[in-house]
Amino acid sequence: MISHSFSRSADGGADRHVPVLGGPALEFLQVRDGGIYIDGTYGAGGYSAAILAAADCQVIGIDRDQTAITAGFAMVEAAKGRLTLVEDRFSNLAAVARDCGFEQVDGVVLDVGVSSMQLDQAERGFSFRLDGPLDMRMGGDGPSAADVVAKADERDLANIIYLLGEERHSRGVARAIVKARTEAPIETTAALARVVGSVVRAKPNEIHPATRTFQALRIFVNDELGELVAALVGAERILKAGGRLVVVSFHSLEDRIVKSFLVARGEARGGSRHLPQVEQAAASFTTLTKRPVVADAEENTRNPRARSAKLRAAERTDAPAHDDDLSDLLPNLPSLDDVMRGR
Repeated sequence: MISHSFSRSADGGADRHVPVLGGPALEFLQVRDGGIYIDGTYGAGGYSAAILAAADCQVIGIDRDQTAITAGFAMVEAAKGRLTLVEDRFSNLAAVARDCGFEQVDGVVLDVGVSSMQLDQAERGFSFRLDGPLDMRMGGDGPSAADVVAKADERDLANIIYLLGEERHSRGVARAIVKARTEAPIETTAALARVVGSVVRAKPNEIHPATRTFQALRIFVNDELGELVAALVGAERILKAGGRLVVVSFHSLEDRIVKSFLVARGEARGGSRHLPQVEQAAASFTTLTKRPVVADAEENTRNPRARSAKLRAAERTDAPAHDDDLSDLLPNLPSLDDVMRGR
């Protein structure tokens, strides 16, 4: 973990990134003077800037992407001690808050998935629109997407692409990848897009044929779903009673996990007539959004990415955090390490 809470000579930056569903997120957070808030996915700083502008409060911004942290130095200076940036995974948000001196916080906001800033950098390898190295690592460490494409067997590739990309042609795509890599390494985004395009045909008014495969590899390389579950558990542990959790997700896999977590944490758990000795765990969250909040027509016009966004929010009760296993929220896939070892 690398923390950055220092000043640097730079313009404070009035032209800030406008976050998707920023207005509703701020309303659900109920930002107040003296509050402590965690922006678990700092990115371009949109949520952090909005929170800081709403009240005389403090924000801890977390991002595993060093580029995002470096770009935020100017906002740190402009915030005059109210913003601390930490280079770390948002799954560690509870530990990050405690390292910053806070045992409890008033709010946590998460904007899950890849940022537009990352998509627009060809050298990061997230997008098939821009040719670059097939990387996709948010933090720059560990195996890349090119490593996974080179090492994973056909069955694992098919499962990754099907479960994380919801690609119905996953078996054909995996077969084509395995065949293509015997002829030449697949090391660029353009090369992978061509392989996928040989199986998944482009259709008018539909997404690019490589969209789902790229999504799947990105999620797998960065363990995004595992990180999300850990971040939700971390928020449960660090939020004070009455504290708010707000999560904005951009595809069904993420939203399903958030919904399932809030349903599980919104119910009393543990006891039964068969095991009356087991103490029943009280609900740790009260859900504030019966249905996910979505962007209105104006925001969708201004930012097409908002069309797939869903916001869910909940308020922390005074009950202790639950300690049950949440592995059933995740797809049944091998770990990245297993794939790289050729399990």
